[in-house]
Amino acid sequence: MGGTPTGDMRTMRFLPAVLLGCLVLLGGCGQFKSKPAEKYVYVTVKETYLIDRVAAVSNRTGTVSNGEKLTVLDHARNYVKVKTPEGAVGWIREKAVASEQTADAFLALAKDHEKDPKVGNATVRDDVYMHVAPGRDTERFVLLAEGEKLQLLARATLPKQTAATPAFVRPAPKGAPAKVPVAAPPAQNDTVAPPPPVMEDWWLVRDSHGHTGWLYSHMMDVDAPDTLTRYAEGQRIVGAYVLAHVNDPDSGVLKDGQPDPDIPIYVTVLSPYKAGLPYDFDQVRVFTWNLKKHRYETAMREKNVEGYLPVKIGESKDPYGRAANSAIALPSFTYRVLAADAPVPVPDPVTGLVKPGKLIEKTYRLEGNITRRIVAPGTPVADEAHPAPEPDKKDAKKRKK
Repeated sequence: MGGTPTGDMRTMRFLPAVLLGCLVLLGGCGQFKSKPAEKYVYVTVKETYLIDRVAAVSNRTGTVSNGEKLTVLDHARNYVKVKTPEGAVGWIREKAVASEQTADAFLALAKDHEKDPKVGNATVRDDVYMHVAPGRDTERFVLLAEGEKLQLLARATLPKQTAATPAFVRPAPKGAPAKVPVAAPPAQNDTVAPPPPVMEDWWLVRDSHGHTGWLYSHMMDVDAPDTLTRYAEGQRIVGAYVLAHVNDPDSGVLKDGQPDPDIPIYVTVLSPYKAGLPYDFDQVRVFTWNLKKHRYETAMREKNVEGYLPVKIGESKDPYGRAANSAIALPSFTYRVLAADAPVPVPDPVTGLVKPGKLIEKTYRLEGNITRRIVAPGTPVADEAHPAPEPDKKDAKKRKK
């Protein structure tokens, strides 16, 4: 009876020690578990409060403003429980915040277009949101304040999304069953073309803080001096660019309440007040300053063109050497128009961007108060497209006679 213990007895003796070791090992493994990645949302409204509970009566726990990054703690009944960088915790409506995906889309948009040259400047009319893509129903994020200065980068045009108008039904007499609206059947051999869709213009813009997004064109005004807008003749100034300056001590022009003798010379591009055009502008005008009359005058006007931004400002020499100052590089500007043999561009149905085909580049040089087109020797002048039919020059000569 006092012999050595059997194998089963030795196993029973070491079993508690093995179980204890396993428990310790499992507990240690739990310490190496990675914490779930934190999720964030971004405030889209101008300013709002955090509340301590989702209820009819609640207390404010903090204030957040547009663009602020919040850590997500919980979700409940169209609300999100968040924590601010300062440590304030509370609930906020889901409609008042944007997801990380939306914020990342705006960051990607800014990165993709950070080197895009501006084609014009504008000012925001009222508080308005930037959108991640053209369209009223697209995601929005950055809230621009009234008066914010913008750089225009690109234009897109899309059909306006409107609800279908219900059919008119004449009221039924008292006691009679109500009539169900039924569309009238089309007459035989009667083909009526549907009306064209109402279009909206959107602009890809960059604000003074580097935020980039799409903005509805009616929510901003293109920057143009008041001294030029009176000459617009019912058209919209799409861009106004400084070509040069002249000195006129008696100009009568004031800047910050003081006389300003430094008068800019402008080249402007204009278009009708109409959205959905297949071109950016249809008229080019150069305004020079009359030193005797102390006012702007038109030095050049080109109408009925299908022009596309940007307008480039630079300097050019006369390649023919005809003028006395031909060897001198003088202020010049360059713009592009659609070629006569190119098809009318159609906006992309998804992005709304207008991508014209064959374009003609035109450069003009400012010589005093005269503009002269610069064409390299031996270069033929190509025919241009026109929004409206050009009058026959032969018929015009006959009418003059």
